[in-house]
Amino acid sequence: MKKLFLSLIAAGMLLTACNSNQTGASANITTANAADAPVLKFEKDTRDFGKIKRGDKVTYDFKFTNTGKSPLIITDAVATCGCTKPEVPKAPIKPGESGNVHVTFDSAGKLGLQDKQITVTANTNPAQTRVHLIGEVTLN
Repeated sequence: MKKLFLSLIAAGMLLTACNSNQTGASANITTANAADAPVLKFEKDTRDFGKIKRGDKVTYDFKFTNTGKSPLIITDAVATCGCTKPEVPKAPIKPGESGNVHVTFDSAGKLGLQDKQITVTANTNPAQTRVHLIGEVTLN
């Protein structure tokens, strides 16, 4: 019984040691891949649409370029409220190529200064990039 107990402890320590070495190896692989990761670089990260009347819709294309070394895949884009709808390219963007995040803001029910943040999630490091659509909604 004593031998069985000692064998189990030795096996547990051996597995723990093997797992800790694997973690270090995978950390090195992740670091190497991070250097080759795509980079989402927006031409402008803020667009001021100025003053508009309540009920008007504003659209803008946030132009970006993949300045990284591998294809850029945008998985999601969300805005801070339902009045702002972002649309992203479905196909991967190759290194050196450009694309647009098309954003539509509907000012119905809004009044005053607006700052709509759009969060774009992609296979970049960091995974999220933010752009802003700002302006003022007036009654007339």
